[in-house]
Amino acid sequence: MTDPCPRDGVLAIPPYVGGRSVVAGVASPVKLSSNETPLGASPRAVTAFQEVGGRLALYPDGSTDALRQALGHHHGLDPGRIVCGAGSGELLSLLAQAYLGMGDEAIFSSHGFLLYRIVTLAAGAQPIPVPEQNLTTDVDAILAAVTPRTRVVFLANPNNPTGSYLPQSEIKRLCDGLNSNILLVLDAAYAEYVRRNDYEAGFALACEYDNVVITRTFSKVYGLAALRLGWCFGSPIVTDALNRLRNPFNVSAAAQAAGIAALDDKAFTEAAIAHNEQWYSWLAENITAIGLTVHPGVGNFLLIDFSEASGFTAQEVYDFLAQQGLILRTLDAYGLPHCLRLTVGDEAANHAVVAALKKFVGENTSG
Repeated sequence: MTDPCPRDGVLAIPPYVGGRSVVAGVASPVKLSSNETPLGASPRAVTAFQEVGGRLALYPDGSTDALRQALGHHHGLDPGRIVCGAGSGELLSLLAQAYLGMGDEAIFSSHGFLLYRIVTLAAGAQPIPVPEQNLTTDVDAILAAVTPRTRVVFLANPNNPTGSYLPQSEIKRLCDGLNSNILLVLDAAYAEYVRRNDYEAGFALACEYDNVVITRTFSKVYGLAALRLGWCFGSPIVTDALNRLRNPFNVSAAAQAAGIAALDDKAFTEAAIAHNEQWYSWLAENITAIGLTVHPGVGNFLLIDFSEASGFTAQEVYDFLAQQGLILRTLDAYGLPHCLRLTVGDEAANHAVVAALKKFVGENTSG
């Protein structure tokens, strides 16, 4: 007798490892490793979640009709072209399952979200990472990497973990350069945080091109990460494929109710965005003043570069901060071992990080 053996390639898939939340010997550390909002969820969303407690024996609405209607109203979109999922991660997996197979290729940027590689390999396809320019997705590099086997392009805009983004004109150029049989997946998980005139999440492009789909999440600015709620918008061709593949009742009743309430609480969302805008700038300015490099970004996190640091490494900084109860994100898996990613926290956490970085740099800079 032998143990059950997974199909070829499964055990070669690197497991996704999330941001660390525990430090041995440190009570109640501050988690700044997963890009969670420091403001939490809207009180309306919390109330809506709690009210579902009396209906736990009932299946949720398998069509997520009320949630799709709310999303359509909020964003000015056709609800019939929206599919909801258990986080945008489930939708990325379903898109790979629907459009990739053995011998196919999926393109993404070299420092793109780790899940793109994972879902590509899980579908039996070949991941094709392409170089970036100054930590920013390079449209020309993507187009140059296209082969007859290319079926999907994954593009996070803004990108995690670099924080960079492409303007709408560059995304449009990419759309025009791709064959219509190649699906372009625009992952706009951090779109709510972007306040740039040349940025657009991509809904207009998804209306213009049948091979463009936009994925979004409630895990970031809406503070519903624990409920796993995401959605996508695309052509009827794409949404029909996803609806055939997704599990029935894939979005819980609690997630649907909380999502609708979160969308309705516009004041809370704007407060979360304003908090991020204020403290992102403050963190970037004060960390730069210490003598460290902060790469420009537009999300709710900062990419701190230690490649030019004198006498210490990113890992040493990470270890020191962790012992101070401040957990950042190491980025070795992203090919950025010289960088750390810092989520914008609440006022106390932000001040604590800057003070700890200043202390470490002061004690460890040679000369």
